[in-house]
Amino acid sequence: MIYVWLIVGFVLLVKGADYFVDGSSAAAKYLRVPSVIIGLTIVAFGTSAPEAAVSITAAVEGNNGIAVGNVIGSNIFNLLVVLGVSSLLLPVAANKKILYGDFVFSIVVSVVLLGMIAFDLELGRIDGLVLFGFFLYFLYATIKTALKNRTKEEKREELLPPGKCIFYIALGLTAIIMGGNLVVDSASQIAAVFGMSQTLIGLTIVAVGTSLPELVTSAVAACKGESGLAMGNVIGSNIFNILAILSLSSLLHPITVEIINVYDMIFLLGVSILGWVVTWTKMEIGRMEGLAMILIYSGYLAYIIMR
Repeated sequence: MIYVWLIVGFVLLVKGADYFVDGSSAAAKYLRVPSVIIGLTIVAFGTSAPEAAVSITAAVEGNNGIAVGNVIGSNIFNLLVVLGVSSLLLPVAANKKILYGDFVFSIVVSVVLLGMIAFDLELGRIDGLVLFGFFLYFLYATIKTALKNRTKEEKREELLPPGKCIFYIALGLTAIIMGGNLVVDSASQIAAVFGMSQTLIGLTIVAVGTSLPELVTSAVAACKGESGLAMGNVIGSNIFNILAILSLSSLLHPITVEIINVYDMIFLLGVSILGWVVTWTKMEIGRMEGLAMILIYSGYLAYIIMR
């Protein structure tokens, strides 16, 4: 029965992402802002809902390995697999705003998080307040940019009706969250049977499972030519995961961090810088780069399973 729910979860993820992308891209046109802005906010925060639910619940219950491992593992998966798969389908382009602004900001907050957990192997309430302050700044800067870069009015006949647009976003997001939860719960039960540790489950099964919304949404967006939405979804989700999810988790309950999480955080910082350099060279991530990113993740996955 567990395997049946796993399949149902995947179906909900795929169909939900399809509706979510259609509704979100239409919302971008109605608001007259670049799709990358919608990707950084509405889409990114929506697809990060499973990570938020899992990490915050895990932190409150004292499951520190899952709380921290889920966020770090999800961010690594987003950068290497979500962007990698999306670029295999269609090269993912980046504009200067996201490359020199949001992408760099995601690297900066990764450095801040690494410093926090490496200092005393704990994320306390003060750390949570600092991270949440960064999150408020990110929201302010993104909204300011959105208002500054509003485009000309779109032809109304080319857009979804407003009611249908909202319905698509709500329906898609609901299906994505439900599907993500089903996949994570089913996969975690299967993994537990094989005796996987809490930290390993957090870094692999739970991290990959809660990142499936980002994967499916970005892949669908790439196929539909919405590369800005695909890139914005990944960068926005990574920022949200660190600044919002970990800040709220640590504010509710201080999180003890294992030294192994510090090593994984160093790897995350490394692939973040690598992803930025790859994007900077051509202002896009091509198919060859995407394949290399997937291979790097495969090597990392093999390493954390064997360690």
